[in-house]
Amino acid sequence: MTSVSSADSLQSSLGYRFKVTALLEEALTHSSHVNEQKAATIQHNERLEFLGDAVLSLVMSEYLASALPQSSEGTLSKLKAQVVSEASLAQVARRLGLGEHLKLGRGEDRSKGREKDSLLADALEAVLAAVHLDGGFEASRSVTRFIFAAELANIAAQQEQPGAGDYKTQFQEWCQKVWRYGDRLFP
Repeated sequence: MTSVSSADSLQSSLGYRFKVTALLEEALTHSSHVNEQKAATIQHNERLEFLGDAVLSLVMSEYLASALPQSSEGTLSKLKAQVVSEASLAQVARRLGLGEHLKLGRGEDRSKGREKDSLLADALEAVLAAVHLDGGFEASRSVTRFIFAAELANIAAQQEQPGAGDYKTQFQEWCQKVWRYGDRLFP
């Protein structure tokens, strides 16, 4: 179980204090830990991860649509995908020190599970779901925007600099304009 001071530290990093700390414990519990404990009362974080993915998607979609009202659906989708990617989630989780709070099975711990992007990203989604269940949508919105502030600022900066960002996508879009799929093969 996460120690009280450790839980306090994480809650401070999140900018949120849980009313029901069992939700935070569940969010930090990997299935490998549950499998080793063989206790029916311990829950792993996969159910919360599922909900957290939806919470994160909604909060980011709402933010981007509001912050970039002139952007197309395609642009907003690309930006959201960038923010909610596994790499981005893992980066935020590392910033929060989430890995040190995870409850892992011995094998997962030995294989450096606390450093794996996939486990960190999943745990972060689970933590966001725990916040949502504990405090409602406003709490989850507030925490999500708080912990993703650097990523959201980066998106704003990219939008101010036309031509910056994903060069592969820009090249593909240029090709589609020049060759207009199906119309002709060459400019």
